[in-house]
Amino acid sequence: MSKNSTDQFFESTVLGHPSGLFVLFFTEMWERFSFYGMRSLLVLFFMASFADGGWGWDQGTASSLFGSYVGLVYLSTMLGGYFADKIIGYRWAVVIGALLMTLGHFSMAFETEFTIYLGLVLLVFGNGFFKPNMTSIVSEMYKDRPEKKDGAYTIFYMGVNAGAFFGILLCGYLGEKVGWGYGFGLAGIFMFLGLVQFWLSQNIFGTIGLKPVKKDVEELAKNDTDKRVPFTTWQLGLIAVSVILGLLWIINAPASKISKLSGGNFNVFGFLGENGNAIAILTALVLFIILLVYRIMQYSKTTREKLIAVTFFAFITIFFWAIFEQSPNSLTVFAEKYTNRILTGNSSAIFLIINSLMTLIPLIIINWVMYMLFRKTFSKYSIANIVLSFSFLIIWIIALWMLAKDYYMAGYLELSDSTLQFLKIEKTSQALTEVPATWFSTLNSLFIITLAPLFSKVWESKFNPNANVKYGIGMILLGLGMAVVAFGANGIAPGAETASVSMIWLILVFLFHTMGELCISPVGLSYVSKLVPPRMIAFMFGVWYLAVAIGMKGAGLFGEEVEAIANEKGISYFFWMLAIISFVLAAFSILMSPVIKKLMHGVR
Repeated sequence: MSKNSTDQFFESTVLGHPSGLFVLFFTEMWERFSFYGMRSLLVLFFMASFADGGWGWDQGTASSLFGSYVGLVYLSTMLGGYFADKIIGYRWAVVIGALLMTLGHFSMAFETEFTIYLGLVLLVFGNGFFKPNMTSIVSEMYKDRPEKKDGAYTIFYMGVNAGAFFGILLCGYLGEKVGWGYGFGLAGIFMFLGLVQFWLSQNIFGTIGLKPVKKDVEELAKNDTDKRVPFTTWQLGLIAVSVILGLLWIINAPASKISKLSGGNFNVFGFLGENGNAIAILTALVLFIILLVYRIMQYSKTTREKLIAVTFFAFITIFFWAIFEQSPNSLTVFAEKYTNRILTGNSSAIFLIINSLMTLIPLIIINWVMYMLFRKTFSKYSIANIVLSFSFLIIWIIALWMLAKDYYMAGYLELSDSTLQFLKIEKTSQALTEVPATWFSTLNSLFIITLAPLFSKVWESKFNPNANVKYGIGMILLGLGMAVVAFGANGIAPGAETASVSMIWLILVFLFHTMGELCISPVGLSYVSKLVPPRMIAFMFGVWYLAVAIGMKGAGLFGEEVEAIANEKGISYFFWMLAIISFVLAAFSILMSPVIKKLMHGVR
C-alpha cells in the first residue's frame, strides 16, 4: 500500500465510510450546536427589556450588530483558511478555532457589556479558523476515493444540520425560559466537549492536516494554457484600501448606533458628513469592482467568460442570503411579537406530541450512529468516546427536562412540589403551552434533513435544471416564503406592538425557504470549483465568501429598517418588499439563462 494512500482510512468503516468521518461528524455537530444556538438568541437578547435581562435596544441597533457579526464570521474564513494552508495546517486550525469559540461562548454567558463584545470577537476569529478547515480534512480523507465523496459530504452535512437543530432547540429554550446566560453558556459547554473529543481522536486522521499542504504551482500551471496575471502594486493597494474601508464600515455601522444609545457620538466616518458610512462602503465596493473587472478582462476569452458567470451567481447569492438570514433576525422578532405562541387544549397537545417526536427521534438516530462508531473505535479512543457519551448524556437530560416542563405547564403531567423544586420548574395552575420564539428556526434544519435526499434525487435525474434555473427556482421559493408571512401579517396595523398571527404562516415560511436553500446553497461553491482555473481558486473563493459576507451584513441592513417600515406602513409591507425583490431576481436569473449558459462553456 502506498504510504500516502488514503485507503488506510477505509480499514475501519461505519456505514461504509471511514470512522474518522464520524469523528468529524460529531465535532462539526457540536460546533454548529454552539454557533446556531447562540445566534438564535442574539437579537432577542439585545432587544429584551432590562427587566427581562436584556439590553433594551431597538431592533435597528440589534440588527446592525447582528449583521456585522455574521458578516465578519464569513470574512474571517479567508484568514483562517490562509493560516491553515500556509502555516499551521488544518488540524491545528480546527483546534485553535474550537478553543476561541469555547472562550467566546463562556465569555458571553456573563452577560456584561465587556464580556458580550469580547465573546463576539472571539467567535468571529474562532469560526474563521474552524469553518473552512473541517471540510478540508474530509476532502483529504477521500482524495483517492472520489466516487464516495458525495456520500461523505451528505453524512457530514447531516451532522451540521443536527447540530443546528439541537442548538437552536435547547439553547433557545434555556435562553428564553431560564436565562440568556444559560443559553450562551450551554453553547460553550458543547463547543468545549467537541474540542476535547476531536483532540483525543485526532490520530484517526493519520497525517492529514498536520502540516500545510503546499500547492505545487508549477504542476497547476503545466496544464493551464491561459496566461498568468500577477497582482501588481497598484492592485494590492486597491485591495488594501477596500479591505480597510470595508472592515471599518462593518464595525462602525453598529458602533455608531450603539454609542447614540448612551448619548455618545462615535463615528469613524463622521468627517465625511451625515452619510459618511454610505460613502465609505460605496467607495470600497467601487474600488473592488474596478479591480475585479480589470483582472477579469486580462484573461483569455474562455476564462474571462467563466469568471463573469461566477460573478453573476455571486451577485444573486448576496440577495439570497440577505433575505434568507431574516430567520434569526426579523422573523424571530415577528415570532416573538406578532405570533400567537400560547396554545391550549387540542392545539397544545398536538404541539407537544410533534415537539416530542422532533426531539427524541433524531436523538435516538444519532445515538445509534454514535454506538456504531463506538464499536469500531472504543478500543483505541476510549476516552474520546466517553467524552462523546457524556455530551449526549447532557443532551438527554436537558431534552427530557424541557419536555417534562412543557407537559407539566400544559397540565398533562403531575409533579410533586419536591420534584418541581428539584427540576427548577415553577409551580403553576394555568394549563397552557408557550412556544419559544426561537423554536421556529429549528424547522430549517428539520426540513433540510427531510427534503435533502429528495432534492438530491431530482438533481441526479433527467429533470436536473441548469444553474440559472436552479437559482431562479430558489429565489421564487424564497419570495413565496416572504409572501406567505406578508399575507399572514396583512391585518397587523401600522405601529402595532403585538398581534396574534397563526403559527402556520411561520411554519410555511421555513418550508419554502428551506427548499429555496436546497436549490442555491449547495450549488454555488460547486460552480466556483468547476468554472475557475485551479491557480485562481483562492482568489475567486475569496470573492465568493465576500459575496456571502455582504449578504449576511445585508440581512442586518434589512433588519434595521423593520421598525420604521412597520410603524409607517405595517410589518406586512416589509415582507412584501423582500418577496418582490426575490421574485425580480428570480426572473432576472431565469431570463439570463441562455447568456450565462454560453459563458459557462459546457460546464453543468
